[in-house]
Amino acid sequence: MGEKSEVVKINKWDGAAAKNAIDDAIREVLTDDLKCKETYAIIDGRLFLCTLAVGVAACALLWDYFYPFPQSREVLIICVSFYFISMGVLTLYTTFKEKGIFVVAKEKVGNIYRTWEASSYVKKHDDKYNLVIVMRDSNGKVREANITKSFANFIDTNGTIVQNLVFNEINKLYNSLSSEKKEK
Repeated sequence: MGEKSEVVKINKWDGAAAKNAIDDAIREVLTDDLKCKETYAIIDGRLFLCTLAVGVAACALLWDYFYPFPQSREVLIICVSFYFISMGVLTLYTTFKEKGIFVVAKEKVGNIYRTWEASSYVKKHDDKYNLVIVMRDSNGKVREANITKSFANFIDTNGTIVQNLVFNEINKLYNSLSSEKKEK
């Protein structure tokens, strides 16, 4: 395993904090321990859509500043309409493209490129952490594995993430998806 990072103590009864801490530990395992390179294309897409919406809002604000309301009516209508359309596109993007993915990592094995996507979710008022890892390779093969475990499997009684347990689980999933013998 890689270098020791700082120990983060969380409230183990806070589901969102526990999920985010385990997500960060999984990101660390994929990028540091398994030597995959993290890519930010999905996050960049979201930032582009947000920047576009903010740019339209700023344009409307400036236009209204230089040409007060009665003169700027048409431009404001266009900008507000485009802003709401871009927010709709952003909602669709985060719902159908991101799907809760918190890390995308790439690796090269021989002459094959693999892309690893990890997403997770926790149901409301539940202690079960659901992880889905998808591996896509340059040959077009897509494999998926998921696990559902309690937060207690990854967090000790003091509220710190046990990195060895996270590494073992991710390493099992990584090896099962990397092997060529099974396809579902």
